[in-house]
Amino acid sequence: MSRYDLLASTPSVRRAQQELGSAAAAGRRLREPAEEPEPLTGTAAAFIRSLDGFLVGTVNENGWPYLQYRGGPPGFVHVLDEHTLGYLDVRGNRQYLTTGNLRADDRVSLFFLDHVRQARLKLFGRATAVPADRHPELVARLESPRTDGRIEQVVTVRVEAFAWNCPNHITPRFTEAELDGALAPVRERLARLEAENAALRAELAATRTDLKDRP
Repeated sequence: MSRYDLLASTPSVRRAQQELGSAAAAGRRLREPAEEPEPLTGTAAAFIRSLDGFLVGTVNENGWPYLQYRGGPPGFVHVLDEHTLGYLDVRGNRQYLTTGNLRADDRVSLFFLDHVRQARLKLFGRATAVPADRHPELVARLESPRTDGRIEQVVTVRVEAFAWNCPNHITPRFTEAELDGALAPVRERLARLEAENAALRAELAATRTDLKDRP
C-alpha cells in the first residue's frame, strides 16, 4: 500500500467506495501500514523535472479549496532530495491566495500532467513559501532553470506521498517546441521537394523556349 492511499482514504471516501462498489479493491491497498513519508522514486523525480507546469491545490480558512497553476521551463521544479521539491515563485497578479492559504494550513496537493506521454502524477505534501532574501543559498540552487520574472518567494514542498494515475482520457497535446522538433524532418523534406519542383519547372521552361526558337 502507498502512503497516498492512507492519506486519501478518509471515512467518507471509504463510504463512497462501499456505495459505488470499489471498497474491496481499495481495501486491499490499505492492509499494510504506511505511516512514514514516502520518498520519491527516480522515475517520479525524472517525471517532475521534465515538465513545464503543474497545479497546486490548497485550502483556505473557510474550508474552500483553491487551485493555482505554476509554470516555467522544464526543470523549474527542482528535486532537492528524495523528500523535497523546491522552486522560485515569481511575481504574478499579487493576490497571494496560495501564499495566504499556506500560512494557515501547509498541506498541499500537487498534480503533474504530461499530455504527450499521457501520464499524470499526484502528490501530497507540506509546503512553505518564504521571502527569497531569507534563503540566498537556496535561491542560488534553484536559479537555473527557473520561471522568468521577479523572484518573490522560495517555495519548498516536503513530500508526504505520491501516486500515479491511469492514462485514461488524457488527450495528447503538444507544445510549440515539441511540434517544431517532430515536424522538422517533414519541413526539410518539403523544402527539398519544393526546390526540386522549382528546378524541374525551370528546366521545362528552358526546354519550351528552346523548342520555340528552333526553325
